[in-house]
Amino acid sequence: MAASDKKGWWRGCVIYQIYPRSFQDTTGDGSGDLAGITSRLAHVASLGVGAIWLSPFFKSPMADMGYDVSDYCDVDPMFGTLEDFDALVAEAHRLGLKIIIDQVLSHSSDKHDWFVESRASRDNPKADWYVWADTKPDGSAPNNWLSVFGGPAWEWDSTRRQYYMHNFLPSQPDLNFHNPEVQDALLGTVRFWLERGVDGFRLDTVNYYVHDRWLRSNPPLASSVAGTNSETNTYLYQEHLFDKTQPENLAFLRRFRALLDEYDDRAAVGEIGDEGRSLQTLAAYTSGGDKLHMCYTFDLLGPQFSAAHVRGCVEAFEAAVSDGWVCWAFSNHDVARHVSRWTRPDSEPDAVARFSIMLLACLRGSICLYEGEELGLEEAELAYEDLRDPVGIRFWPGVKGRDGCRTPMVWEAGADNAGFSTARPWLPIPASHRARAVDVQNADTVSVLASYRAALALRGEHEALISGSIRFLDAEGDLLAF
Repeated sequence: MAASDKKGWWRGCVIYQIYPRSFQDTTGDGSGDLAGITSRLAHVASLGVGAIWLSPFFKSPMADMGYDVSDYCDVDPMFGTLEDFDALVAEAHRLGLKIIIDQVLSHSSDKHDWFVESRASRDNPKADWYVWADTKPDGSAPNNWLSVFGGPAWEWDSTRRQYYMHNFLPSQPDLNFHNPEVQDALLGTVRFWLERGVDGFRLDTVNYYVHDRWLRSNPPLASSVAGTNSETNTYLYQEHLFDKTQPENLAFLRRFRALLDEYDDRAAVGEIGDEGRSLQTLAAYTSGGDKLHMCYTFDLLGPQFSAAHVRGCVEAFEAAVSDGWVCWAFSNHDVARHVSRWTRPDSEPDAVARFSIMLLACLRGSICLYEGEELGLEEAELAYEDLRDPVGIRFWPGVKGRDGCRTPMVWEAGADNAGFSTARPWLPIPASHRARAVDVQNADTVSVLASYRAALALRGEHEALISGSIRFLDAEGDLLAF
């Protein structure tokens, strides 16, 4: 491990994720913006966190709410300007907060100039910047790869008369990381934001960057062969051996780390979605001090919540990772809020919220909070006609999508739209959320918000909670002891 890694600000840091469109609107259009975030940073700092992670604010057609980038080096007008971003960075730094921004490198929008040029012909300068492949003799797709968002991972393009790969929406074509020019261009966009003063990056779908260059088909899962697979999304019927998590990805991560190391005290956290191999992938991506500083997986972002499950996840991490670093989280913009996932019929949501933050604050590693969880917000129940998320729209009602965790922050219980906006919000604000507004909880010394501040203060006072060893004690029943 590099010497700087042992004392970096990111080790043990409490990170607060902000979903820009849902945080604070200052322009009266119903969507949050960068100036709104700047205006509310005092609340974030009051929690006792050390950094904020901003979900995408780049230029985008918003097919996947900003995770389809059409310009990596500019701000979407919905969120403001580059000057607004600079002001946000300056205010965050004044308050002692580091700035981490999302980087969506595995794919771009199909409206990005790179893809527009790439699809124009087979012999233009960017023809090989995306993953293109010829049809099989019968006109079908090159292999059996599937999209995370449902259906095949291949889309036919009538101009090039080839298929292009998309791990997510057809409007999110995958970039070809086997092409060194692509890597150089992406690293150039990373340098752009480093020069603007960001302290770190959250790498979206970091294990999806590289595909098998021979385009071999994935085998089915054993449960799929046996006919016992009950998943609603066919993506979970395959063992994803060839469409992601390829060994060549490590070389790119080393290039990425070398770029960060040109600047003082910068860090990167990767998102790993790798089903049963997530901890092994985390270990590979964070070990050695020459790749990512830390990663997080989805092991504690699912519906399972028991002493045995939590213990199993932590012990599995400790066994798999020797010199790497983990970032734990219970909620984010991709999953239902944990208070709703984990509250049993005989439990109180506030009790679950308080227990959760005390547990999270005691886990070795770094931790990430998601906006609104400090208020104990529950998952919003939305009508189909209110949905914006392509996942929810496609799989409703079996899967209701991600909009329920993305509804706007509630600041003032008695204000229009709970103080979020003077206009109709882009997603509805549940009436039940108003009673949990920041102003209400600030006035209550035993609120969930007060519990979050107390738990994070306790964590900050005890280095052992951040970097000490952990040993679980055997206990009867659903009791977690360590």
